[in-house]
This record gives sequence, C-alpha cells and structure tokens, in this order.
Amino acid sequence: MTARLIRFNKPYGVLSQFTPEGRWRGLKDFIDLPGVYVAGRLDADSEGLLLLTDDGALQARISDPRHKMEKTYWVQVEGMPDDGALDALRCGVRLNDGPTLPARVRRLDPPPALWPRDPPIRVRQQIPDCWIELVIREGRNRQVRRMTAAVGHPTLRLVRAAIGPYTLDGLAPGRWEEVAAPRKSYQKQS
Repeated sequence: MTARLIRFNKPYGVLSQFTPEGRWRGLKDFIDLPGVYVAGRLDADSEGLLLLTDDGALQARISDPRHKMEKTYWVQVEGMPDDGALDALRCGVRLNDGPTLPARVRRLDPPPALWPRDPPIRVRQQIPDCWIELVIREGRNRQVRRMTAAVGHPTLRLVRAAIGPYTLDGLAPGRWEEVAAPRKSYQKQS
C-alpha cells in the first residue's frame, strides 16, 4: 500500500492539529481525510507549508531533525538586517536552549509574491522592514522567530515555503493536494 502525502498551505490562525483550541481554528476546517497526521508543526501565527501523511515512518522522516530535511522560511523582519546579522544567522546563534546549527540565509529582493495576511501585520511607519529567506535543518519551538530576534530583527510575518523537495508552489492558503510520497527507502530494510 502506498503512503498518502498531503501538502497544505496553512493560513494564519490555524493550529497544526485537527482540533481547534481557544481562538485558533483546527485543520478539520480544511482537511476532511481520515487517518492522516501532521508531519512536523507550524505555529498558529505562522503560515505556509504543512505536510500530512498516513505513514508513521514517513511522518518521522519528515519531522525528525536527525534526518536533516531542510525547511525553507520566508521571513518578514523588522528593520534592515546588515551583513553582520545575516552572518550571525549563517554561523548559528545562541538561544536560551543552546546554539542553533548554521543556517542558509539571504535577503529576498524583491519580496516574495504572497497573499495578503488576515489579519495584516502591524506596520510601524518609522521602522522599515524586509524579507529574508532562512533555511534550517532543526525544528525547535518558535526557532525562526527566536533566531531573528537574537540578531535584532523581530519577525513580523513567517511563511514556510518548503520542506525538503515539497513547496507551496501553486497552492492557495487553506488549500491542500495529495502529492506523490517518496518510495519506502526511508524505512529500514531487514
């Protein structure tokens, strides 16, 4: 039996679980597929690519940092990070739970063509903002937000654009589609 793999463009305000909590909606408002589970998490106040599968080994392969599957984020930050801030991210920054692994980072100019966020981000007319692309192999709690804050540029908007080879391309917010799952080579052979 072939594993199912779903890519979903998670809107702002949606949890990475099927059950809603408090003011946040759950995935059941968007995906009505029995037997699929989230592979990795994305905070309710973050947007973008979420993968779901019905295969436990594939779920572990996608979400476990030991497998080093890259995650690409488009991050709108407050201020204009200079080369020193970007180099700090490239080298790894110290967070309260230890140093991060080195990341790949670059400015996105022009910014990515994205849908409007609902609600919109806060805008401060006296402080500019810019977009960066940050690629990491870890998955700590709120890691990208903590990394940008550690270099003096708080995150205003966070969109996960890719997980390994899977991207948001052509997928509107709140929409999902089934994609070809990788072969079972990720499972241990006996």
